[in-house]
Amino acid sequence: MNSPLLEVEDLRVRYGAVEAVHGVSFAVNAGEVTTLIGGNGAGKSSTLAAISGLVPAQGRIRFDGHDIAGTPPHAIVRAGVVQVPEGREMLSRMTVDENLLMGLRGRDRAELASAYERFPILRERRAVLAGTLSGGEQQMLAIARALLARPRLLLLDEPSLGLAPLVVKRVFETLTDLKAHGVTMLLVEQNALRALRLADRAYVMELGRIVMRGTGTELSRDESVARTYLGVT
Repeated sequence: MNSPLLEVEDLRVRYGAVEAVHGVSFAVNAGEVTTLIGGNGAGKSSTLAAISGLVPAQGRIRFDGHDIAGTPPHAIVRAGVVQVPEGREMLSRMTVDENLLMGLRGRDRAELASAYERFPILRERRAVLAGTLSGGEQQMLAIARALLARPRLLLLDEPSLGLAPLVVKRVFETLTDLKAHGVTMLLVEQNALRALRLADRAYVMELGRIVMRGTGTELSRDESVARTYLGVT
């Protein structure tokens, strides 16, 4: 059995007077894919933001046995927790190549070869401004940039959002390949069926709380999950 790489205990996130995450607890095991599913406003993205240090939070966040709650975001990245944000957040006036160099954080640019091998379309567009790429190409660039940072835990916030069905298929093929290579992932995803098929472990969030948990297979077969999130009547 894999051991927890990330342990979140009694996590609370507030925006002013509004508490968006209410005492959430879960774990992510090394070498596995864990997914958070739920409707808009469930607190999924706020949970990822808290883990990444992007928003203040209360509770315990332990990564590889060390408490990272309150740690600056750049130090969390340096520790090995890297997020692919919702909306990709490309440096739009910089080229594909320049965006990828940001992921290297000063290491030898020869390492870019791994990104271009995984995503050949990026090699073809390497001199193009990132802001001119299609949504799917930007998502590939965001994932490639994150992988160049050598994540021990990859956080993905809605990687299929706004993409055409064929591009969504390509994104999940990429995530499946990463899983096969042992990349630990915490995935927030609106396409619940694809997320559950990929995940080893899954949690359902509603209104800032975890209301169900189990393996991806178990939750994909649960009638209430199927009705609410998978479009099964």
